[in-house]
Parts: sequence; structure tokens; C-alpha cells
Amino acid sequence: MREQYDIAVIGGGLAGSVTALAAAAEGWRVAFIAPQPPRQDGRTTALLSESIDLLTRLGIWEDIRPASAPLRTMRILDGTTRLFRSPPVSFRSSEIDLDAFGYNIPNQPLFDVLQAATRGSDLIDRFESPMLEAEQSEDLVRLALEDGTEITALAALAADGRGSKLRDAIGIKVKTWSYPQTALVLNFSHTIGHADTSTEFHTERGPFTQVPLPGKRSSLVWAVKPEEADGIVSLPRDELNAEVESRMRSILGAVQVEGDVQAWPLSSLIAESFGNGRTMLVGETGHAFPPIGAQGLNLGLRDIMQAIEAIIDAGGPQNAPQAVRAFNRRRRVDVTSRTAGVDLLNRTLLSSFLPVQALRAGGLAALSAIPPLRLLAMREGMTPGWRKNRSGTATPRF
Repeated sequence: MREQYDIAVIGGGLAGSVTALAAAAEGWRVAFIAPQPPRQDGRTTALLSESIDLLTRLGIWEDIRPASAPLRTMRILDGTTRLFRSPPVSFRSSEIDLDAFGYNIPNQPLFDVLQAATRGSDLIDRFESPMLEAEQSEDLVRLALEDGTEITALAALAADGRGSKLRDAIGIKVKTWSYPQTALVLNFSHTIGHADTSTEFHTERGPFTQVPLPGKRSSLVWAVKPEEADGIVSLPRDELNAEVESRMRSILGAVQVEGDVQAWPLSSLIAESFGNGRTMLVGETGHAFPPIGAQGLNLGLRDIMQAIEAIIDAGGPQNAPQAVRAFNRRRRVDVTSRTAGVDLLNRTLLSSFLPVQALRAGGLAALSAIPPLRLLAMREGMTPGWRKNRSGTATPRF
């Protein structure tokens, strides 16, 4: 059986689901190759205001909002015992005239809403068989699925993650590197309210980041050495509660860890290009890095917005090669700068070299002491190229 579509989206996760909905919103017929994920995702995602705007335009934000919590203050505390330590730094959304920087959302409820929306669209055909092979011609992208289905499309958007089969099939190479860290992910309740504040402790092992959930609950991403991870995961619950409370310096009172603790090895990836032929890479297919500063999925959603915009600017999916060239140009600076910035910050936390520690502490001290610098950092973190956006030349139109 062979089906032909305007757009093929490969990957059934968060980025792939948003991509399929965004393409369908333009009236394009979409083939959504979306095998079921291998496990429930206990992580949460902090989506910044630009990403919330996208979900609003797609008509799904109000379905997700009840499970989310606003982020109005982001606070960095130095949790190291080093000679050079930085002062506390707080970033408040009111300083840049926003009600909230964004919202923290559990991945599973977000995924469930996205799944319902893709299944409810008349323009999206869903295929749960994994992709087996792919090739591009001058005019089409051809995909073969494991169940024998063949699909052709005028353009393809690869959202199938770090181990992307489509990226490999079209010959795009990636640079990857690992960190001596594992991220432990958990949710917990606490006796003192979080006041819509996320607190990131910088430690010698990496970030220890609390992010608000609705009520007196929070999510936690805790970077540890890989050899420590199993021991922490297997702690009796009362000992784990005490350990989390201690590392939080009891700022949220007594802690009760909820559910299972998940462990995710930390690594980074960046593709040598973000597309070729008729295919563009979005989300972790093109870039991935540790969970620092709420950048990961927000960067991927900017990929999606600019991919759709590039196709519109080119005159539609039939002109995909032109769109791919424009997309490559537009995404290069944003992706490489974010990847380098997160990598640098993470490495400065791990470094035992005194000048590096002094540089990190000095940089955070400057952000704390110099309001214009702090405002610049917040605006750039929320909307890359914000100065251009003010003149209307860089804001995505999608």
C-alpha cells in the first residue's frame, strides 16, 4: 500500500506530535509515523512563553493548563563548597513585563493531550509501525515502514530523536559527547509553598533543580555521578525524603517523594546540518543537551515554528528544498549558541580548575549586581534575537 502526503512527520514523542499538529494547522495532509514510546515519561518540561503561545495557536493549551504551574521566579543558588562561590541570583518575570516566564508541565499529561489532538485531526493519518527505510529524490521523500506500508511526501520533518533513523538515512552526521553525570528525575510534595519559584542549586556534580508543580508539589532534576545513581534510587523512601530535603536546604519544608525515581544518562548531540534535500531535523534529532536553563524542548519548538515558516515562505511543501536551505540558515546561530552555552555552564560546574570556578562565580555575580545585564539575559533566554523581534524582523510568523 502506498500513500502520498504533503508532509511526513517521523517520531511520535512531544516534538513529533507538535510538528504534526503544526503542519495540519496549515491545511497540509500529514503522515504521522508515531510508534508508541517504550516507557512512561516521569519528567516535566518547563515551557517558556513563546512555546505556550504555540500551543495556544494549536488550540491545545487550555487542555494542558490544569496540569501546569507558572514559573514567575527563577533562582540560582551556589551549592558548592569551593573557594569561589557566586551570590544568589534571582530572575523575576515581572522585570521584563511578563506574568510568568512560562509553565512547568508533566510530560505524560502533555503527551496525552497531544496524542488526543493528533488522533482527532482529519488531516493527520497516524502510522504506528516504525520506519524501516527512507530515501529522497528530487521530487519526493519515500518511506518504507516495517509493516510493509510505503509513504511518499513532498517534505519530511524528522522528530525521531537522538537515534534518528531518518537522519541517518539521509546522510546527516552528528557530533555526540557524554558527561560523567546521570540525571535523577522525581516529583515530590512539600509543606511550604514554592511561590511559583524554581530554584537551581549549582553543585560540584551538576545542577540540582526544583521546578514548581500545581499546589505544594515540585519536580526535581538531580545530576549525580553515574556510580551514585543506583544507590540513590534504591534508598528507603524515608532516607530519600531526608536527602532531598537536606539538599533543598529545607526551603520548602518537609519533603515526600512521589512515585518512582527515573535515571537518565546525560549527553549532548548536535547535527552537522539541520536538513538536506526535502527533510528538516527538529527537536532532539538535531540537537540535545543536559537539562539546564529550560532550553531543551523550547529550542525544539522553535525548530518546528521556523520549519513551518520556511515551508510557507517557500510557497508550500512542493518547494521543500528551498525551505530546507532557509531553515538551515535560520536555525544555525540559535542552536549552536544554546548548545555551547549549556555545555559551557555544565562543564564549569564540573571543573576543579580554580580560574574556571572564578569565571563562573564572577559571571553569576555580575548578573546579580547589574540589572541591565540581568534583563538582557532574561530577554535573550526567553526570545532569541529579541532586539530584532522588537522591529518585527525575527519573530516567527507561524
